[in-house]
Amino acid sequence: MKRLNIEAKTLEEAKKEAIETFRVNEKFITFNVEEKKSLLGFKRTVNVEAVLDVDIVELGLKTLEDLFKNMGVDATIQVKTENNEVYYTIDTDENPVLIGKNGKTLESIQFYLRNLLNLFTEEHAMIVVDIGGYRANRKKQLEILATKTAKEVARTKVEVRLSPMNAYERRIIHTKLSEWRDVVTKSEGEAPRRYLVIRPKRK
Repeated sequence: MKRLNIEAKTLEEAKKEAIETFRVNEKFITFNVEEKKSLLGFKRTVNVEAVLDVDIVELGLKTLEDLFKNMGVDATIQVKTENNEVYYTIDTDENPVLIGKNGKTLESIQFYLRNLLNLFTEEHAMIVVDIGGYRANRKKQLEILATKTAKEVARTKVEVRLSPMNAYERRIIHTKLSEWRDVVTKSEGEAPRRYLVIRPKRK
């Protein structure tokens, strides 16, 4: 929940400032108003508390439903929340098209949804969108890659630089190898070419 206290000459001025600050439609903002007068009772201002209180999980679901409806795609969407993470699992008759080559279209959908929902929360929420099990399969592939590469690095004592990956994919490998005693992982480079390095752990 986001809050903003504003003192303005009119409620309309306060609303305008709140909308510009939050960067969302007015319909998502609740305004609590207190009118103030000067000691002589002439000059009036308003104290306004603008409250941005939105269920981001439901908003995300509604946004995806509207997106696919406008595209003419019949979609089944399931939602799961875990800690500060929200997972939207989608299945349609157009899965390959919506996933795109190397998951590029899926990444664009997730990027849009993540940026939208994070406008409504003080804490950064991890929003994950999966279509047709693409991410689940990709996670298995990455975990196999992580294990295979880590064993090689531990054996040869030579670091390995993996191909560029997004933050979600790098985190899968970080997590998979976090408890390994022989190797460490580190992200390097600049987005969108940021990559992961697996190094032998110094003893």
